[in-house]
Amino acid sequence: MSIPLPQQQLSERHFRSIADVIEARVGIQLPASKRTMVEGRLRKRVRALSLETLDDYGRHLFDEGRLAEEFVHLVDCVTTNKTDFFREPAHFDLLRDTLVPHLCKLPAHRKDRPLLKMWSAASSSGAEAYTLAMVLQDMIAEGHRFDFAILGTDISTEVLRIAADGIYSEDMLAAIPAAYRHRYVMMARDRIRQIGRIVPELRRHVHFRHLNLMDQRYPFDRDVDVIFCRNVLIYFDKPTQRAVLGRLVGHLRPGGYLVVGHSESMSVAGVPDLTQVTSTVFRR
Repeated sequence: MSIPLPQQQLSERHFRSIADVIEARVGIQLPASKRTMVEGRLRKRVRALSLETLDDYGRHLFDEGRLAEEFVHLVDCVTTNKTDFFREPAHFDLLRDTLVPHLCKLPAHRKDRPLLKMWSAASSSGAEAYTLAMVLQDMIAEGHRFDFAILGTDISTEVLRIAADGIYSEDMLAAIPAAYRHRYVMMARDRIRQIGRIVPELRRHVHFRHLNLMDQRYPFDRDVDVIFCRNVLIYFDKPTQRAVLGRLVGHLRPGGYLVVGHSESMSVAGVPDLTQVTSTVFRR
């Protein structure tokens, strides 16, 4: 195993400056244990900017005043964008079997073909948003009468571009159950490429927008039926968790649902206006 040379590492000053900026503006904490990960991810920016070392990159940001123009790329590098199709599948079973049928009975949806609004907060490269679309479109195919619109948001502009294209490697698409994959994914005819694209019929229901959950206001509808915000809150400290949750709840319609990750339910317990339905699902 090769050991990074000193000139391939960030100085302590520059690492702390990056960690402080990311925590202040994005809410994500970067302790010393994350330093090697951060350095590894920033090396592509060193190459992109034709710099020689990571410390040159630190000087570029903080000594040469280039942080503002580089900030989007910095965020793209250091934020974690773990995502899978049908991740934590019990949530999608619950959506199909319980949440959507209940939502369709709300007074606001007692019409011939109601519009259900769903939001994938911190959507990464779009797997969660498109999973929602597959489940809902399948319900419609089975005879349920509703339409739907899905919003995916993320702070990383890089993953949002991937999400909007809806093109994924065959390895990533393998997590989609075969029946869904057959209906909702177009595989490349050239097997060498080993990629597939989400079908246009689903993509037209899903839109992606840039959003920092640390922003004081979210410029989106306030009558959302379901918000998925999974495995995001764990990166925030408790005051930030409460602030983000308060803003998210403000965008749920009465009777709407917030779905979080299994390690985050304790962060939501006690939030005003929410009632716990299951360990990870809360109703407004």
